[in-house]
Amino acid sequence: MTERKPPGVSFESWVDRQIREAEARGEIAALPGVGKPLSEGPDTSYDELWWVKQKMAREGLSVLPPTLALRKEAEDALVAARRAPSEGAVRRIVTEINVKIRDMMFKPPPGPPLGLKPYDVDEVVREWREARETRAGQAERTERAE
Repeated sequence: MTERKPPGVSFESWVDRQIREAEARGEIAALPGVGKPLSEGPDTSYDELWWVKQKMAREGLSVLPPTLALRKEAEDALVAARRAPSEGAVRRIVTEINVKIRDMMFKPPPGPPLGLKPYDVDEVVREWREARETRAGQAERTERAE
């Protein structure tokens, strides 16, 4: 629409006329999504950046303070260590995350406090061994039962 509102015509009547004319030409019926409900999304009534948040959600992006991002990374590292195929892999995973935790501990936090201390590598390895032995015992009992 390139037409400008003529002087002396209220915005409401001018906009209504534009809509009526577009409907008469069939332009509204040809719009994508016509007749479909609006997509469910966050309440955008008071949020000026709602579109940024929706875009980030669609793209799978998140912006966390470094300490919170490291907490998540540390949790993921423990899960990865528990699923690691060898003791060496467990030690490597835990040692790498411990380096990051120590670095964050000795810097002033840019966000909320980290609230973590380095993991005890030997303790994580012990838990990994126990879980591995438990799974091996369960597999052996299952084979015997079959």
